[in-house]
Amino acid sequence: MIWKKNQKRSFFKKLLKGMEFADIMFPNVQNADLNTNLSVNENIFKEIFQGSSDIVFRPIEVQGETKILFIYIDGLCDSKTLEQVALKPLMFDGLPDALGKVCNVEQIIEKQLIAITQVQKETKTANLVNVILKGNIVILIDGVNKALVAELKGFEKRSVEEPSAETSVRGPRDGFTETLRVNTSLVRRRIRSVKLKMESITVGEVTQTDIVIAYIDGIAPDSVVEEVRKRVQRIQIDGVMESSYIEEFIEDSSWSPFPQVQNTERPDVVSSSLLEGKVAIFVDNTPFVLVVPLTFWGGLQAVDDYYERSLYTTFIRLIRYSLFNIALLFPSLYVAIVTFHPQLIPTNLLISIAAAREGVPFPTVVETLLMEFMFEGLREAGIRLPKPIGSAVSIVGALVIGQAAVQAGIVSAPVVIVVSTTGIASFATPRYNLGTAYRMLRFPMLILAGTLGLYGIVAGVFFVLIHLLKLRSFGVPYLSPVAPLILKDLKDVFIRVPRWSMTYRPALISGANKKRTPEGQQPSPKHGGRDT
Repeated sequence: MIWKKNQKRSFFKKLLKGMEFADIMFPNVQNADLNTNLSVNENIFKEIFQGSSDIVFRPIEVQGETKILFIYIDGLCDSKTLEQVALKPLMFDGLPDALGKVCNVEQIIEKQLIAITQVQKETKTANLVNVILKGNIVILIDGVNKALVAELKGFEKRSVEEPSAETSVRGPRDGFTETLRVNTSLVRRRIRSVKLKMESITVGEVTQTDIVIAYIDGIAPDSVVEEVRKRVQRIQIDGVMESSYIEEFIEDSSWSPFPQVQNTERPDVVSSSLLEGKVAIFVDNTPFVLVVPLTFWGGLQAVDDYYERSLYTTFIRLIRYSLFNIALLFPSLYVAIVTFHPQLIPTNLLISIAAAREGVPFPTVVETLLMEFMFEGLREAGIRLPKPIGSAVSIVGALVIGQAAVQAGIVSAPVVIVVSTTGIASFATPRYNLGTAYRMLRFPMLILAGTLGLYGIVAGVFFVLIHLLKLRSFGVPYLSPVAPLILKDLKDVFIRVPRWSMTYRPALISGANKKRTPEGQQPSPKHGGRDT
């Protein structure tokens, strides 16, 4: 098919307007109905799928009278089940004598000749093209202007495994896969309620990616659900390869280093988030599910926080918050104090630092920036290299480079200790994208500390706090429930009280149904046993 210049221009205009893929490529079949002649229908679909070797056209005859054509994509359809359930009975067994001649689609469905679940009828050619591209089977019958659409997907898929990025000591071991319906079923297994709603949306003019918006009716605020629905529906893009494509279109502030959308591979995290009133966004072909809204404190909470006793969780959470602040401020404080405020350091420690820095040609801020840059490079190299050698290269590289740099007099030993401690502290952040935000902010904080000392650090901290106070995630303040202060919601921020004490859902996240647990369930030795 040779396109003229004006035809090419018309094609791209239609593409920009957001039309269906089949409508763009084949405008003559946009609203066309099927013909009663099977040969005509076959020629139309062969013209549409011209040059696609993976499209299978399988014609058969039933008792030499009725011609039937199966159209599907090789690799996306369960061909073995198709042969056993549909092709073999029709080709070899034939029709039962009581049926007579097959003359319409309704008769095939009524008599259960094709025992495939989720069978529907379709007459529009363009719609049939789209369902074929999604891995369904189209069945055309001679003399009938309707087609059967049978969902018999059978492509290769990864089994359910434990997520590698979100491991836990105690808790479920299953994780999401790249198959959309497998992911939604993992959540359905945990929330067996008719109030769990899952709305389907298709995004991507070329890829036609399936997206599911999940929420619990009555628990999720209607305003948040409607906002999520609007933001997803207004996306116009040619293709969606991963949920991050959707994330960048729906977040409130694209230029903020802090994430406003949570991504997770764990079905238990999504289920617990839905029970709090949040909304989940499933995207086909990716194991990462998006959860909104996200708060700053929610990004610091780990999976194990809700599977261990409250005392253990509170202790670990306080340590995690301390390490989180160390990851941002420790290098800056070292540079500021050593450079501008040495009087704040004890005398013996100051002498040790001065002796270690003797012969180092660079200022403290320069050697710290240099070591931070090298540490980030080693971390990135460890991620990109193959797993068997990635961890070994990152660890050995850090030891060798650090030791060699100290012996060569390029950097001092205290700087290596500070950078190493900061790196270890940054690993304690449960959410990778939130830890990346602090890694980014560490460099401007170092520059402020190297130029203005402690005053620069205070100015940088105030700037970050002001930004966090202004930030929103789907209308929810990012620092809630601390700012604005909601006292009853502080039970799950800095500490984690026992589960029987968390009677209400988060006030700014949940909808009308805010009651989570009835009161008066505190355990007592006198309840459920003998008095002692």
